[in-house]
Amino acid sequence: MKSPFARFVVRWFVSALGIWLAATLLGGTIDYGQSLLVIIVSGLILAIINAIIKPIVIILSLPAILFSLGLFMIVINGLMVTLVSWLYSPLQVTNFGAAMLAGMVIGLVNYLVTTILEDR
Repeated sequence: MKSPFARFVVRWFVSALGIWLAATLLGGTIDYGQSLLVIIVSGLILAIINAIIKPIVIILSLPAILFSLGLFMIVINGLMVTLVSWLYSPLQVTNFGAAMLAGMVIGLVNYLVTTILEDR
């Protein structure tokens, strides 16, 4: 999977899958109106945010990440999920704690899928 477009499409799919799984696991704290379109669009927005904004946020918060031994990445993932919720109103996240848990679920799904699909 060397094409940048193919990698982005996989990230989009993984983000959408992670949002759906987080909404399923976290119950009523993440609401997408039972619409597949909301999940797909939210996954697209999250993939774009993770490709453009998240690297900048990571660089700016590198001291906090190093000081917390990487645990601040949970907060950054929560911020990205919250940003998606703010930009796309059909996806509702009730509080920042739910966004951090959703970020953890999305990160775990992302890790598992990329490990499986990684070129060897």
